[in-house]
Amino acid sequence: MTVGHYFQPEIECASQEQIQAWQDERLVKTVRHVYDHVPYYRKLMEQKGVLPGDIRSAADLYKLPFLTKDDLRDAYPYGLLAMPLSDCVRIQSTSGTTGRRVVAFYTQHDIDLWDECCARALAAAGATKDDVVHVSYGYGLFTGGPGLNGGSHKLGALTLPMSSGNTERQIQFMIDLGSTVLCCTPSYAAYLGETICEKGLQDQLKLKAGIFGAEAWSEEMRQDIQNKLGIKAYDIYGLTEISGPGVSFECSAQTGMHINEDHFIAEIIDPDTGEVLPEGSKGELVFTSITKEAFPLLRYRTRDICVLSRGECSCGRTHVKMSKPMGRSDDMLIVKGVNVFPSQIETVLLNKGYPANYQIIVTRVHNSDKLEVQVEMTPEMFSDSLSYISAREKELVDALKAMLGIYASVQLVAPKTIARSEGKAVRIIDKRKLY
Repeated sequence: MTVGHYFQPEIECASQEQIQAWQDERLVKTVRHVYDHVPYYRKLMEQKGVLPGDIRSAADLYKLPFLTKDDLRDAYPYGLLAMPLSDCVRIQSTSGTTGRRVVAFYTQHDIDLWDECCARALAAAGATKDDVVHVSYGYGLFTGGPGLNGGSHKLGALTLPMSSGNTERQIQFMIDLGSTVLCCTPSYAAYLGETICEKGLQDQLKLKAGIFGAEAWSEEMRQDIQNKLGIKAYDIYGLTEISGPGVSFECSAQTGMHINEDHFIAEIIDPDTGEVLPEGSKGELVFTSITKEAFPLLRYRTRDICVLSRGECSCGRTHVKMSKPMGRSDDMLIVKGVNVFPSQIETVLLNKGYPANYQIIVTRVHNSDKLEVQVEMTPEMFSDSLSYISAREKELVDALKAMLGIYASVQLVAPKTIARSEGKAVRIIDKRKLY
């Protein structure tokens, strides 16, 4: 074990029996708390014919009703609040795709626990109080900035609350203040890497690690970021509804993300039937908060598809690991009846030497789906002849057909013409009227 490897070793390396005991006790307490203080959830429990006394341990979790994003929208803004408003000190909110925004509430105790989860993620990436943590996630309602900011403070590191945007200033501070750990979205890390390489500034960086989340990204994109920034890149997972980043995080093994099981119970279900699947099965990830005061969600359906595994980890942590999400049970694209995941397209592009900046446009013409992928060229490619560019487009069409099983048209566009996102990248533009 190296120093700074763990933030709370007695929790992160606890025995299975201890983790189980925490989960059993905390779940029973949380169910009672929610039943007594959240009429909306009490009604759901009554509809399912379940009472708090029926939940004696985590083994009884399957008896409880699910919560979905629809419930959060229906109960907006205060319907799922489990504490008096006078005890709440903060809200965070999702970026809001359709309908009402999702608002999550926090007591000071909730924020303290969230900060600890993010501090564990930073420690797992090798950060200590001697580091300079450069937080380029957005601040404000988005959980990325506040979460990693709080975790860095808890760890005792010097924290640069940069927020997103103003890339010139980001790089200046990175060099002048000797940033060692970068926290941002993978698409922004790739953009920073691109810009730093273009300016020839790699040798002036002191970066050693990066913690990148809030977006899907592939192994190929990880390698690309690691090479350009000269760092080890770690994944972090979270969702506003459950607290924010730090629900789970990668360790040095980089073979999945350890879920903070003293705070969250994870299940994998069949997205169609809701049946709980055995460990190692691929299905939809469901979370239950067991230490939250203001906004504890029970059996919240994330819509992320992944696998849980409890094998021994070389890092020494004992908490269950989740794979990177392999897609969504809701916004996975179905084109001509074929399931298409953006990560598949990204893999092809990076393997062929393109930057990870692309856009997928789906349209429907005469009841037939059309899939178009716009891909940025590198500056070297851009200077090539038109005939060479169309040959490259054809090569990509063939590679995408092999990966996806369907035809996608490809348009190579000039460098830096696809809008860069410093929050979440807009990868998919679906113009079909499917609903």
